[in-house]
Amino acid sequence: MPRVRTRHIGICVFIVVWVYYFLPHDEAFSYGAGRGHEVDHGATAAVARYMNDPAHTPPILATQSSFDWSSVNFTYPPELTPKLPAPVTKRPRIQHKFTSDSRSVQAIQEARRLEVKRVFRKSWASYRTKAWMKDALKPISGQYVDQFSGWAATLVDSLDTLWIMGMREEFYEAVAAVATIDFGHSTSPRVNTFETCIRYLGGLIAAYDLSGHEVLKAKAVEVGDLLYAGFNTKNGMPVDFINFNDAKQGTGLAVESQVVSASPGTITLEFSRLSQITGDDKYYAAVSHLMDVFHKGQNATELPGMWPMYVFMSQKDVVSGYEFTIGGNADSLYEYLPKAAAMLGSIDLSSKKYEAMSRTFMDTAMENLFFAPMIPGDEDILISGNIKILADGPSLQPESEHLSCFIGGLFALGGRLFDNEEYLNTGAKLARGCAYAYKSFATGIMPERYNMVPCPGPDRRKHCAWDAERYAIEAAAQPQYRSHLPKGFTTAKDARYILRPEAIESVFILWRITGDAIWRETAWNMFEAVANATDTEYANAAIKDVTVLGSRKEDYMESFWMAETLKYFYLCFADTDLVSLDDFVLNTEAHPFRLSNGS
Repeated sequence: MPRVRTRHIGICVFIVVWVYYFLPHDEAFSYGAGRGHEVDHGATAAVARYMNDPAHTPPILATQSSFDWSSVNFTYPPELTPKLPAPVTKRPRIQHKFTSDSRSVQAIQEARRLEVKRVFRKSWASYRTKAWMKDALKPISGQYVDQFSGWAATLVDSLDTLWIMGMREEFYEAVAAVATIDFGHSTSPRVNTFETCIRYLGGLIAAYDLSGHEVLKAKAVEVGDLLYAGFNTKNGMPVDFINFNDAKQGTGLAVESQVVSASPGTITLEFSRLSQITGDDKYYAAVSHLMDVFHKGQNATELPGMWPMYVFMSQKDVVSGYEFTIGGNADSLYEYLPKAAAMLGSIDLSSKKYEAMSRTFMDTAMENLFFAPMIPGDEDILISGNIKILADGPSLQPESEHLSCFIGGLFALGGRLFDNEEYLNTGAKLARGCAYAYKSFATGIMPERYNMVPCPGPDRRKHCAWDAERYAIEAAAQPQYRSHLPKGFTTAKDARYILRPEAIESVFILWRITGDAIWRETAWNMFEAVANATDTEYANAAIKDVTVLGSRKEDYMESFWMAETLKYFYLCFADTDLVSLDDFVLNTEAHPFRLSNGS
């Protein structure tokens, strides 16, 4: 694939070197990856000084929504215990101890950082002019769509990215707009609990944690109380969709029967952090009882240690089911366990469960889901598949997806949190697996869903030699095989790329944890491929088929493009102290929550 930006970056490097060393510049814009300050975590502080300069900070007050969600009189009030654990006073070091890069390397990374910021600026400017206060921009037509209750999902989701990138004017314009959002009115009669939690509540908490502006906290409390109303049920379990009008009445909501396990499993971080910043235990208490159900059922499933893809919260049944994955429908349930352990620590029994659940699921996944694919080269990689429990026992389905690519970073994080080198090494191999999938396809981007051939033998994670005959047999057995697929891949079942962040998320975490410069180079190769293939007049669009060059685009750009994908790319090339993994934990929408330190 032609790298249309390579020459542009070469020129940029020369300019950046000259500007960086010979002209005065604002500290907020001069990160230069690898120039980490080991003690004072100066990058985040430098941005804060710039962004909170009193001369450029307008007074913004929250407009009260048309309905006060804290006024709901619950028919089934959740229990108010356990109380929030005491703040953690000591945590293991997560990030690598970075030292200064050479001037030439600094200049290259600075040019890359600025190029990511340029792409973000273009998307943001188009959203501002074409879709302001709407949920998402349509990047080809310039139209807009409201798919998440009409509360300006892209705007709220992008607040912390604006802050991290030092875009002060745009940030305060966005905050002023957020202050007017009416969370008492929705464009849809049913509000999605999962999406509202990770995008809106997560976005507001992170923007508050970074900036300290009370208007963001006030709006976060409004959304938190709205979501808390979803726990007004007979059994204390949250609903998957909140009936807006019924929730206002307080008469009680009916918990759905079957839901994807990720939905109830992805509330812990947001509710726990909201309790921490407000001092109100009710949010933590509600989600703690929810996660007790998963804790108690973890070893009683068909694949002990993991939960099925679908659960039945109306019966508090997280055990029944025979399909297991860390991919779509289940992913962030697993993601939040080590991250909750990082946020809450292991001081008391109510929070210690997160470390226990983390270790148990990680051991189970390593033993059952991860496999070394048979590939022509000698790369030491792992791919995460799926498991079905059949009559004769567990059966590996060697199908993976882009959504599964978060797992490499999560295992690396778990390796540092729990002092486990096997987790860390496994995470690196999984992240390399997704990077391998990216570079294998014509566009330099991996497909949404694909199949590979597992290495034979009892140890699925052991690298094996390429066997062309076996590959041909396996490929021929797949109805969706296409002859132009890269060797090793037997399908691209869903050949789209919809601007997803999971692969670059893991690359970012491996860079920050290991300090190995290969991860930055991997990130840049990925960014060039994505930016080139998805570019439109207004922003960036999903593409139909990553297996061919010049694929048609879709008029589709979800808020996670600016909230997650571009943020992770940016942080790969920014100062390593900016959003340090020792100071923040990121939710599944890449929103950084500050880790309390007990001081």
